Amino acid sequence: MRMPRPSAAWVGTLSTDSRGCGSVREVILREVKRVILDGAAPPGSPIPVDEVAAHYQVSRIPVREALMSLVGEGLVVHRARGGYTVAALTPAEMREFYVVREVLEAAALTAAVRRATAEDDARALAAHEAMARAVETGDSRGHHRESRRFHLALVCPAGMARLEHMYVSAWNVTEPVRPMDYASRDAVEALVTDHERMLRAFVARDVAALLAASRAHHSRLQTVVAALPDEAARFPA
Repeated sequence: MRMPRPSAAWVGTLSTDSRGCGSVREVILREVKRVILDGAAPPGSPIPVDEVAAHYQVSRIPVREALMSLVGEGLVVHRARGGYTVAALTPAEMREFYVVREVLEAAALTAAVRRATAEDDARALAAHEAMARAVETGDSRGHHRESRRFHLALVCPAGMARLEHMYVSAWNVTEPVRPMDYASRDAVEALVTDHERMLRAFVARDVAALLAASRAHHSRLQTVVAALPDEAARFPA
């Protein structure tokens, strides 16, 4: 007899709006991915296929198809007889992904500075200001969201689509851990200062200063990651 899987409150937050998405599978994919990246379903959380299917009034088939796509992106894990869960990382894997992010970002920044426009400057500034407001008001979710938007605003002008895809994929895998939720106020403020330095160098088209600021920023991020608690839901043995 199959035991019922635990109820997940986040299922009720999934949007059923299919405008511009083409199919219910794509809607489910987009919405489950949004929930994971927003931190509403932490690493290790079960994903109840039946509940998601009932929410969308569909069979399990499009739900499983969407979840298998997320397995391919590294955001979901599927185990035989164990169902689907939000992927979790070991501490070593978490540190490794941050190294990957740093290397990819450095490669993109050099090209991005040479191709950036005033519009790119404005996008980076807007993201930085939104992130600073989130930090000031204690909005952790906003901090994660706008920090990501800021880094992408610096990377995207490079016009390197494959590199950008790898960068976003690496960021996505680490995002559910929500490292800023565990960082001290001093550490968060130091990271914001790093962003200010990166923004100034970007606008000044100073490649050397931008790369130096990026290295310092990622070194600080690694310190935050190293201090994360080894909670079972986040870092399984």
